[in-house]
Amino acid sequence: MKLAVLSAGAGGASAAVEMTLQGHEVRLWNRAPATLEPFRRAGGVQYTGVFGAGFVPLAAITDDLRAAVCDADLILVCLPTLAHAGVAAMLIEAGCAATPVLLNPGHTGGALEVGAVFDRAGIAVPPIAEFSTLTYVARKSTPHTVSTTGRAKKVALAALPGGGPARELAARLYDCAWPVPDVLATGLRNVNMVLHTPGALLGAAWIEATGGDFTFYVEGLSDGVARVMERLDDERRAVGRAFGHELASLFDEMSAIGTIEPGADRAAGLAAAIRGGTANQAIKAPGSLSHRYFLEDFWYGLKPFLALADIAGVRAETASALMVLCTALLGPLAPGEGRSAAAMGVAGLTRDQLVAMIREAET
Repeated sequence: MKLAVLSAGAGGASAAVEMTLQGHEVRLWNRAPATLEPFRRAGGVQYTGVFGAGFVPLAAITDDLRAAVCDADLILVCLPTLAHAGVAAMLIEAGCAATPVLLNPGHTGGALEVGAVFDRAGIAVPPIAEFSTLTYVARKSTPHTVSTTGRAKKVALAALPGGGPARELAARLYDCAWPVPDVLATGLRNVNMVLHTPGALLGAAWIEATGGDFTFYVEGLSDGVARVMERLDDERRAVGRAFGHELASLFDEMSAIGTIEPGADRAAGLAAAIRGGTANQAIKAPGSLSHRYFLEDFWYGLKPFLALADIAGVRAETASALMVLCTALLGPLAPGEGRSAAAMGVAGLTRDQLVAMIREAET
């Protein structure tokens, strides 16, 4: 299969490694030539971690989007979710608007936002599927080396109406894919929204004082932070129930993904279980308040979650409080930034209208 992997970050590099090891032709794209240059010089990606240790050559390493996606069977988007709308616009501009797209991850509202970009441009929406969370725990240890410390065991997968081809290709590529009914069932399983926002906000002073020189999931995860996570998680699950989905708890979601170890003692509490997860154990805290745990997980996680909660008629007081405090900490975004109801194409919809839109029979 010919795959275009969009992102030369840790997620994209991990996908390039796994897909190449599976025998697929991979073209790696990134917007920034400087990010690509170390991979270009090497001719591929050096890797360590769950896939072993070695080097994979790539079919192409390019900042030319048209060259990357031309005659690809699937576009695999491993970019931060704040880049989704821009990439969709670039695909339209490049004349590459029909190839199936897999968002890895879509997080909260990713497929909806990408589909809305095509709709607003008057272009037919391509087949779009999304994973609920990134299938990798990874960091780039050098500019051309990715260390993949975890690979998901089970991740929710759904598609927009008409997205069956993208969903089927995703399931062929990833044995961890767990099909769920619709993109609310994936979007409301955004683990990072619950996992990152309380610790990032409550640890902001420590982050600023140390430049993130502490382990986020161990030293930064106190029992008090975990209690806020659990309150936020209760709200996430309440919104899921309002849309007809009985969602697993954060503990169970992370156990399924593999970032909480098998057999972890539930009675010891959520904080102890997360601290004991080997995939995340050594990961450092954000180095500054401009890290994606703030910019992505608040504005493209909590913000769309609150929009969905409003449509569902569910009060989400913890999520609202975290969002208010984050806005005070970082300052408000410029108008139109962040993933709003309008950006997702769901502004003004009732609960029943939104459910009908995402569950429309495929043609």
